Amino acid sequence: MISNIIKNEQEIASISKAAALGDRCFSHILGFLEPGMTEKQISAEIERYLFENGAEGLAFDTISVSGERSCLPHGEPTDKRIEKGEFLTLDFGAVIDGYCGDMTRTVAIGFVTNEMRRVYETVLEAQLAALDFIKAGVRCFDADKTARDIIIKAGYGEYFPHGLGHGVGMLVHEAPTLNSKSEEILGKNMVITIEPGIYIPDRFGVRIEDLAIVTDFGIMNKVESQKELIIL
Repeated sequence: MISNIIKNEQEIASISKAAALGDRCFSHILGFLEPGMTEKQISAEIERYLFENGAEGLAFDTISVSGERSCLPHGEPTDKRIEKGEFLTLDFGAVIDGYCGDMTRTVAIGFVTNEMRRVYETVLEAQLAALDFIKAGVRCFDADKTARDIIIKAGYGEYFPHGLGHGVGMLVHEAPTLNSKSEEILGKNMVITIEPGIYIPDRFGVRIEDLAIVTDFGIMNKVESQKELIIL
């Protein structure tokens, strides 16, 4: 069942609870991660934590991809072990009261190269610009363009293959669609993701994703986890 594109107070409260559980889960995972763990071990721990702390389901299959595999926007966890000098991208969400959470954070293990840092900072700049730009009345096309222009200017335009975001409700992918072709207009109390990314084939990728409520004056970001580069 797809929920209405404009969410009521009860729906927003449920989505907010799901997002808050995601934040707590990410904090837990930061203390859990160690080099040598497999992607599957990490995704299993994410899901264990979510279920043991109130999730009634998963919004989608947990993504845990590292190293060269972090260039796969929808990669499935494998037995690959995380190593120093790699990015690890975690994308996950809980279902609470029938409504979905959705967040992504990319962290580094041990150290980063100058290029890895530059790519991360580019994605962060693009995401923050979109967060600042979005409010009721904005075209989805223009929201996407705000982030995409920054990534293009940095020289990574060809490596941002998906849209800026999507609506979230009872399903993790609902209307509206924020991409370079969408003429939809954002309205008050829509719930959307803002998730630019850069994925360099066979090398690494970075995505940062928040879940936000659209308002007349901007957004209310329901994901509070740190976005500045974390090196574990």
